[in-house]
Amino acid sequence: MEGQFRAGSPQNMNRKQTSFGHSATRTLAAVFFCAATVLTLPAQTPSAASGKAKYNNFCVGCHGTDGSGTEHAPKLADNPDLRGKDIARIHSIIAAGFPAQGMPPFGSMPSADIDDLAAYVRSLNVTASEGTAIGNAEAGKQFFWNDGKCSTCHMVRGVGSATGPDLSDVGSRMSAPAIRAALTAPDLHITPGYELATAITNGKTLRGYLRNRTNYDIHLQDKDGGTIHLLPLSQVTKLTVDDRAAMKPLTLPEKQMDDLTAYLGSLTGVDGPMPEKNTVVTPGASIIEFNEILHPRKGEWPSYNGKLNANRYSDLTSINRTNVSQLLLKWIAPMPQLGLEATPIVVGDIMYFSGQNRVSALDAKTGRTIWTWFRPPTSGLVGDASVGTNRGAAVFRDKVYITTDNAHLIALNRVTGKPVWEQTMPEEKMKYGSTVAPMILNDTVIGGVSGGDWGVRGFLVCYDAETGKMLWRHWTLPGPGEPGIETWGPEWPKLGGGSTWLHGSYDPETDTLFWPTGNPWPDSDDRTRPGDNLYTNSILAMNPHDGKVKWYFQFTPHDLADRDAVEPPVLVNTTFQGQPRKLLLHADRNGFFYVFDRTNGKLLLSKPFLKRINWATGIDANGRPILNKSLPSTMPTKQRNCPDNGANWTSTAFSPTTHWYYMMTIEACGDPKAAPGTPAAQGLQQRFVRAIDIETAETKWEIAQPGALVLKTWSGVIATAGGLVFYADPNGAFCAADEKTGKILWHYDTNVGMKGPPMTYAVDGKQYVSVTAGSTLLTFALPATTTSTAKR
Repeated sequence: MEGQFRAGSPQNMNRKQTSFGHSATRTLAAVFFCAATVLTLPAQTPSAASGKAKYNNFCVGCHGTDGSGTEHAPKLADNPDLRGKDIARIHSIIAAGFPAQGMPPFGSMPSADIDDLAAYVRSLNVTASEGTAIGNAEAGKQFFWNDGKCSTCHMVRGVGSATGPDLSDVGSRMSAPAIRAALTAPDLHITPGYELATAITNGKTLRGYLRNRTNYDIHLQDKDGGTIHLLPLSQVTKLTVDDRAAMKPLTLPEKQMDDLTAYLGSLTGVDGPMPEKNTVVTPGASIIEFNEILHPRKGEWPSYNGKLNANRYSDLTSINRTNVSQLLLKWIAPMPQLGLEATPIVVGDIMYFSGQNRVSALDAKTGRTIWTWFRPPTSGLVGDASVGTNRGAAVFRDKVYITTDNAHLIALNRVTGKPVWEQTMPEEKMKYGSTVAPMILNDTVIGGVSGGDWGVRGFLVCYDAETGKMLWRHWTLPGPGEPGIETWGPEWPKLGGGSTWLHGSYDPETDTLFWPTGNPWPDSDDRTRPGDNLYTNSILAMNPHDGKVKWYFQFTPHDLADRDAVEPPVLVNTTFQGQPRKLLLHADRNGFFYVFDRTNGKLLLSKPFLKRINWATGIDANGRPILNKSLPSTMPTKQRNCPDNGANWTSTAFSPTTHWYYMMTIEACGDPKAAPGTPAAQGLQQRFVRAIDIETAETKWEIAQPGALVLKTWSGVIATAGGLVFYADPNGAFCAADEKTGKILWHYDTNVGMKGPPMTYAVDGKQYVSVTAGSTLLTFALPATTTSTAKR
């Protein structure tokens, strides 16, 4: 096995293993990703004992006795990069070799011999959870949580303190000997990010864990685990890093050490709700209470839309009409996924930014990563979930929440980024996914599902935000005998759609949760679903404590053209037709703009906001569309379905200054029965940014968006008290327009498709604007010398 795993310089090959964390060694990554040849293995059981003899003949010269490593090649024993690989994977690496790195291929060796070699290497990397424990895990558990007081520093499945490294999955990351070594000699096994350091900054002395360090800044976590200080090195007059661990060597009787090792070795990660509420409070921990989400502190963006009313209007004014032309790109943060749609959230000086099965905590001033949690994409999914669509995270108290591509809801600790609890949202396996940003209400977290275009039964589900215990589930499709089932015909619509893939809104004055629902399924074939098909294409006004519906409104009954109601339900308190009102504003995909009294669901206005609309001639007094039955039978099918995707999920904003509603829309027609990818009808088919008068639904100004009509590249808008409307056009330009005139005042060419809505925040009094572009998050700000002269 000459040079089998050799990669990088010899000094990198022997870097120490770290306790209770991943290995600092990263030199093997290229080997594992490059050696992709997979061979068919023989039927007999591989023998690790025989493999050891072959190893001593072929491999010991480079990789050392018992796989301990030499200056010529890295160690193979207790190597964290090998622990996740089975015999078949190691077999393929040995067979293919790495000639360029000095390791020849061993494919000419009999397959059974390679099998034995792979079995031996695998035996050197058995994790503690895979092996047979010597001690008593239950006795070790009792010591951990009681006499050992381990939970005063460490957390397991959300219980304990976030002061030190999370141990929830230590048994699947480390071998039993490595765990024991970390306990008895912690100074030799310091987890990366937990080196003790002292920083002197602005006359203050800070002591804690050095979570990250560059040539320009450091992230120093208080020793009590509560706060992470984001410090430019220019402000640090002295930095001292200890060579000793915070943890003292553990000296125990042999049996007790065996028991503790056995317990830690049994920890394989988080699955399901927390076993109990956490009673160990991390000293000084930064806690985000619900009131701070409901009424954000100035400059913060603590939820998907900034505020729970879903109105993307910010009261920040530092960036305004007089200086926006000076806006500069300040930093970028990549995410390994194309077509990002997420909106980051910001609390204090930390940003949480998500993608497919991934969320990162970033320094909001520089974009520097503090921590990242991720898991591989799930195979076998369909629809948007299969391409990794994720629209954002949520924060509450000491946790971050994210939905995964396979419709799980996961809570992470905000300090460590480690899972605290995980719930599978669907009750049974269907073609579910989840793309929605979770929503925090009081002390609960609410999640929705995608998959309505493939046949699922839509629902919302609510969990206790602390423990993950399910509190209620609301099905958007009625069950047998329930109200609304009569709108489906003789067959129960178990797979009838009605997905819940967009974030809702919340009104604290009436304590009402509003959530939009998706189309029925199949959306272009109604043979099995006569009737209105409740509660698809609807707004549901719900009691957030039990999920029961207070009132609902269905925008497009018996949909045949994929006209989801999954557009923002924006809540505003303003004057309407001469009276102060509590309104719900909604520009629907069917082409009509709706204004409701949100306290009772009364429809106050329903008029077209599009120029090209022919499927209905209007909305009657009961709120039902008046279907257009006068279209010539000779008209091409593509021209009979207008609009096609007139509005969508992207963000909208209402300005209390102009009294206008800002949104992106498309003037186009299409054939609802056409195969995917079929070109739209000829004629006017263009995207616009529009300012709509909520009193009349009339367009006050519009900005045409020339270029190819690519449905998956529109980002939504944000309006600010600086008199601006930010949006991204389909040509890859991020733009700012005057909210009163629609004049474009600034743009930045990204030259990639932009799908995520913009947002804005402030840290230390400085305003930033962020938006995703392709696989990158871009953040802009004014030069340091710019002064504001905002006028309204």
